Amino acid sequence: MGADLKARLVAQARDEGFVACRVCRPGDVPEVAGRLAEFLELGRHGQMGWMAERSHWRGDPAALWPEARSVIMLAESYTPEVDPRAVLERSERGAISVYAQNRDYHDLVKKRLKRLARWLIDAAGGAEVKVFVDTAPVPEKPLGQAAGLGWQGKHTNLLSRDWGNWAFLGSIFTTLELPVDAPEVDHCGSCRACLDVCPTDAFPAPYQLDARRCISYLTIEHHGPVDPELRALMGNRIYGCDDCLAVCPWNKFAVAASDMRYTARPDLVAPELAELAVLEDAAFRAMFSGSPIKRIGRNRFVRNVLYAIGNSGRTALRAVAQGLVDDADPTVADAARWAAERLAEV
Repeated sequence: MGADLKARLVAQARDEGFVACRVCRPGDVPEVAGRLAEFLELGRHGQMGWMAERSHWRGDPAALWPEARSVIMLAESYTPEVDPRAVLERSERGAISVYAQNRDYHDLVKKRLKRLARWLIDAAGGAEVKVFVDTAPVPEKPLGQAAGLGWQGKHTNLLSRDWGNWAFLGSIFTTLELPVDAPEVDHCGSCRACLDVCPTDAFPAPYQLDARRCISYLTIEHHGPVDPELRALMGNRIYGCDDCLAVCPWNKFAVAASDMRYTARPDLVAPELAELAVLEDAAFRAMFSGSPIKRIGRNRFVRNVLYAIGNSGRTALRAVAQGLVDDADPTVADAARWAAERLAEV
């Protein structure tokens, strides 16, 4: 029954829109605890205190739910239709990470996982399941490699020879004993494309990330002012960064997104910085309703926009920055003064 059930599960996952479905055991990633401990000890998690607080679970998936016997790992493609790096050349506009250019993937992937989990319960004649998408202390990328979905590349993201690296990951923990898949091995070879393209040198070494220098971390997770040295390297990236993903040569095998709700909203592909900078809280919430961008709030978002304005070299935008130097939020005001001063020197 196990092999037959798993084959049907994989087929059902495909029908749901997932590009891959593989299985491993919760204890198949013993190396994670040591790697996580080193990452935390070096302070590379920055302000993400929740990583340390939940490290006992993130370092040992078996501890998250001791009754679980199998972990079903799934990948869902969100491959962009055009190279996201094109907007980096348009300094008067903002660059938003591909995954955030429409609906919040957490909601979309979780609904698919729940439907698949319900199907599994019915097909197995009863079982316990728990579904996770990114927000729980689950080491999804190591588990993905252990299950054979792909491997963690030099940029630390999961990638595959079958679908590149544009994919969201989700997991279903279950009390069922399902046949496991062979883990994937590394296929990066001597390639350094993702390491060399990083604007802020966020990779101390291959397969290592210092989040404190990563633009995705700086624009999304980091509270307060960003180090001026790093601000100047952020360019016009105002939410996330796709550089290390976009340059990966394995994307020649990328699979098109199966859900139209991952297709970019036209107004978020390359929005005007001048229009974004003047967003008040209500307008910000309305514009980004249903988007992951809404989670960082107006102040942090406008801070990012002002850094991009300061990097734009567009003197016409100096007035926009000047108009925010007395903003009620001190971080926004600081970013506005920095941008105005930079543009005064152009």
